[in-house]
Amino acid sequence: MRYRYNGLLSWLLSPIALAQGFGVRRRTPRLSPPPGRTAGQVGSQSEPRFHILVMGDSSAAGVGADHMDETLAPKLAARLSEHFGTSVKWRTIGANSATTEELRDHVIPNIRREPFTHILVLAGTNDMKDFVPRRRFDDGFGGMLFALHAKWPDATLIWSPIIDMRTVPALPKLLGQILELRVAMINELGHQLCRERFTIAAPRLTAHDREGFAIDGFHASAKGYGYWADLVAGVIIESETRRSRGLFPVRDAEAETPEPDIAMLGE
Repeated sequence: MRYRYNGLLSWLLSPIALAQGFGVRRRTPRLSPPPGRTAGQVGSQSEPRFHILVMGDSSAAGVGADHMDETLAPKLAARLSEHFGTSVKWRTIGANSATTEELRDHVIPNIRREPFTHILVLAGTNDMKDFVPRRRFDDGFGGMLFALHAKWPDATLIWSPIIDMRTVPALPKLLGQILELRVAMINELGHQLCRERFTIAAPRLTAHDREGFAIDGFHASAKGYGYWADLVAGVIIESETRRSRGLFPVRDAEAETPEPDIAMLGE
């Protein structure tokens, strides 16, 4: 694999990362999930065509936005409702600082069984910043996808990879470069596991505009969640178009879709 030795190199540089990371933590405000409902419906039709779940870490919890209505799940539902002309149900479940192991073991077993048609997974950033070893990430991420498929076998699973840490405003340049070593490793492994476990890997997001970030310079702002919703809606629209034509969905959307020129970051 292309980035097989990135983990070793990042571990060699970990004392620098640790020192700079403490500085970032002291300077950066710690944000909480916003107020508001964590489930809802867009549109007035009685039978929604889609029932989406956004599940994962603090970005799934909407950290960075001022209100839950400004977060990814309701914005994604609105994009799909507008495109397909139907109502869309949504639900979002996020756990601050959760790794893929914790999502697999503690979050997924406690999610109520609902007939979700699409599940968007936001995970991997905490494994990256916590320096979770490659093998543990393999087990955690792969097990998380397996658990989701087992509980919702008819749902379409989509994973959103981690963006480039070198573009995150809250991170010093050197720290961003060190963390990006781990991002490249995790994203590569995540893409491989998605191909193996019938999950769509969405295109990787890029950051070019500070307005896409919240005041902490790390999470998405309301504007950033809007950009993110546009990207994921495009993946779902493409998947549904292929399905209607009797074609298999593209499992690795990044290989098919150029990176968008947008600004956001999800933890």
